[in-house]
Amino acid sequence: MAFSDEEIERYARHIVMRDVGGPGQAKLKRARVLVVGAGGLGAPLLAYLAAAGVGKLGIVDDDTVSLSNLQRQVIHGTPDIGRPKGESARDAVARLNPHVDVEVHPVRLDPANAAAIISQYDVVADGSDNFATRYLVADICEAERKPLVAGALGQFDASLTTLRPFETGPEGRQNPSYRTLFPDPPPPGTVPTCEEAGVLGALPGVIGSLMAIEVLRAIVGFGEPLVGKLLIVDVLTMRFETIRY
Repeated sequence: MAFSDEEIERYARHIVMRDVGGPGQAKLKRARVLVVGAGGLGAPLLAYLAAAGVGKLGIVDDDTVSLSNLQRQVIHGTPDIGRPKGESARDAVARLNPHVDVEVHPVRLDPANAAAIISQYDVVADGSDNFATRYLVADICEAERKPLVAGALGQFDASLTTLRPFETGPEGRQNPSYRTLFPDPPPPGTVPTCEEAGVLGALPGVIGSLMAIEVLRAIVGFGEPLVGKLLIVDVLTMRFETIRY
């Protein structure tokens, strides 16, 4: 895949890397990534995927930008208050990298539309804020054989994993699924929402950036992914721990 002179300069710091290089950057340009949620996790995730040169980004979000979002959802600005988040995120991506094609899906994923949307993409990154969407996305990605990068936030803690349950691991065993890790969602009302509990504003930036690395890894193939591993981050103690499951 040919790059223009402007693209070569834009992606120069990738192209000189042995584990990315021109072939890896070409994979990024061909890739189609769906980001579920243009909020706290989706904001840094979309920014870094766009900056990296992912060729097509899909954004699923049916919400609008509110003032309370801006403490952490840094892809949006004060002038965007009241706008659909997908449109605001699309404009931010265009400002950052005009070579990236963006498709906005201004809907809430449900059993009737999820497969049709997810099947259009190579990799899915889930930054949603509710259990119904998380389980639905995980189930559809497994059925459609799409790698899934899943992040979740607490007040001062967060977790991240990559799911490829349709493949076998190095030892010949089937990779675990989201339901292997979390068999059932918690009962309604037992886990407070972000609105109820709050979240440290910079934490989504850390986890969204790590999600971007996992997505880029899934496309390019460098390093060891978080398949069968749950990364837990606690910023109260600045502790990063990886648990195998």
